[in-house]
This record gives sequence, structure tokens and C-alpha cells, in this order.
Amino acid sequence: MNTMPPLPKVALLIETSNAYARGLLSGVQAYMRENKSWSIYLAEQGRGDQPPPWLKKWKGDGIIARIENQSIAKAVAALNVPTVDVSAGRFLPSLPWCEIDEDGIARMALEHFAERGFKHFAYCGDQRFVWSRLRGEAFNRAVESAGHIVHHYQPAPKAELDEDAEMDAIGDWLAALPRPVAVFTCYDIRGRLILDACRRHSIHVPDEVAVLGVDNDELLCTLAFPPLSSIIPNGLRAGYEAASLLARLMDGEETGPVSILVPPTGLITRQSTDVLAVEDKNVARAVRYIREHACEGLSVDAVVRDSGISRRLLESRFKTHLGRSPHEEITRIQIIRVKELLAHTDLQLCEIADRTGFRYVEYLSAVFKNKVGLPPGQFRNEHRPRKKSRQ
Repeated sequence: MNTMPPLPKVALLIETSNAYARGLLSGVQAYMRENKSWSIYLAEQGRGDQPPPWLKKWKGDGIIARIENQSIAKAVAALNVPTVDVSAGRFLPSLPWCEIDEDGIARMALEHFAERGFKHFAYCGDQRFVWSRLRGEAFNRAVESAGHIVHHYQPAPKAELDEDAEMDAIGDWLAALPRPVAVFTCYDIRGRLILDACRRHSIHVPDEVAVLGVDNDELLCTLAFPPLSSIIPNGLRAGYEAASLLARLMDGEETGPVSILVPPTGLITRQSTDVLAVEDKNVARAVRYIREHACEGLSVDAVVRDSGISRRLLESRFKTHLGRSPHEEITRIQIIRVKELLAHTDLQLCEIADRTGFRYVEYLSAVFKNKVGLPPGQFRNEHRPRKKSRQ
């Protein structure tokens, strides 16, 4: 009688309490759906929790873990099984590692704020997490390379503040910042805290303080007041790549401490950053008009007619306040939408061209490669899980 070989036993030490971690789990699921199934062990846990009790006696074949503290690191190391780390903490630096590209996150945040005319920048992290510090350092590098400085929130040393007390501390910090200021937060939970602090201290969002989070946890972002803009890290692809790497390890391949950095997918703009930090009302009106109609085959002449001033004057004011022309702004909005459709849909390029206001696929491809540095197909491949069939 033929019997099927037992499924590999894989433990997922990944919390289910936030959108990015759930994206990782979805990526692992996508890998198993396209390749071999595993017998999964998954405990309900939060970010930075202690190891689940069952792990100490667990007998399995592989682990994918967010190793966020020394306790998890010690427990994983003691099992001595193939393991892939999906945390930036690097508590076990000898392990293969798959994480989000923090420099890519930082550049996206800076570009989002710079496109809106901000000259003052701040970062609010969470001192409990290594990845938060790394994210802040990456934002600092990006902003300094653009000729500006970052104001960092520094909580009182060793202070154990409850959320109410910390909200007041953050409010005092915000009140002392130059305005208008663009505040980048390490993740959406922190972004909500910033918004609450602004409301408590009568600071207007987004006119005085614009707030951007990371993770795009839709529930958190849309329940915030005002709704929170957020960067979308590609947890799905990170989880898929981690699963693919673990499969190779369990097959006996020696990978060494390989590092895989996954670029963010995009950014969802909501009310917390939906502002233009310039005083010129004609430019602000024109930018709003472009954002609403750029993907409809919008011409510069139509923008000029809506703005109420001459084309020459509008071009000059755009250059002064934004450093780009109305035509470049139209193209920029189109390319953002093309990126979203490439990363999140299976639409053919001709359909994407039609939905984003490009008359010809060839023109879309040429413009996209010029602006992004990659052909559309390559961009899609780099922002979606790569299907790798195992023989």
C-alpha cells in the first residue's frame, strides 16, 4: 500500500495583530498554494511577545519568525532547525533574512512630502523596536540628502509613559516644531497617536502638521481622524520570498546569511497629508485639478483654463513652488496610478494605459521606463511574488 510522505512541519512565529504581519502570512500561504503544502503551526501572538509555550518541545522541520527580542532568538536558536528571519532586529545575524527595504520606505515618504512642498520634516518612532530606529535613520539620510534636517521625537529617558501621558509629550514636541511640518511615523499605530495628540492640542491636520504612517492597515487608517495616509510595505512578497528561502533550506541547500530586501508597493493618500504646503492659491487649485483628472487624458491647456491665469504664469509658479511643470505633474500622477495597477492587478498593459490616460501602450512604456528606470513588466515582477515551481 502506497502512503504519502508526511508534510513538512513549519512554525510561523509571526504575529497576527497588524497588517504587515498578516501580509507576511498571506505570502507564505501564496507560496504553499503554488508549491508544496506544509503542516503549519501558528500561535496567536502580538508584536514582540514571548515565545509560545509549545515551541520549547516542538519537533519540526523549519521556522519563519519575526525575531523581535532576545527571548524569541534564544528559543529559535535552541531548536537548531532551518530558519528564516523576517524582522529587521537581526538578533540572530547568521540567519537568512527577508525584510522591507527601509531606504525605499524613506525615499517614498520624502517624495510624498516633497511633492506637496514641505520644507520641514519630523520623525516619530517607537523606541521599543529596532526596525523603528532603522526606519528613522533611513528617513534621516533621505531628508539630509535633499538638504533638510529631521526633527526626531525623543521620549523622556527610561520613562514608562502610558498612552495618555505620551500623547501629551508628543503634543508638546509637535507644538515646538516649525510649521507647516511633515511628520513621518514608524507605523500606523504611531500615526494615529500623532493625530490624537494634534486634536488634543488644537493643531490643524494637514494644514499645520501632515502625518504619514507605514503598513496601510486600512481599519486603523480609516478610523483615524482625519484618515491617515500610509505607505504600503509589500508584506505579501516578503512572506513569499521567505517561504521560498525556507523551502530551499529544508531541502538541504546552504544559503548562508543571505539578505532579501523587498521594496514597498506604494502609498495611499488620505486626508492626513492631502495638502499642498504652498501659499499660491492658483497653484494649489491647479494641483487639485490635476490629481482629480490626470488619468482622464488631461491636457495642460485644460489645467490652464481651470486655473484662471495664463499658461506662462502658471508654468512659472509651478517651477517656483514645486520645481516641476504642470505637464510633469500630470505625468507624475499618471505614473503613480500605473504603479498601483501593475503591483495590485493582473490587468494587461493596454488596459492600464487606457485607465491612466495614455493613448498608446508604447508611449506608456517609454514614459514609465524614463521616470521609474524600469520597464513596466520588470516593475511588476519586482513588486509581486515571483512564482517558483519546485520540481
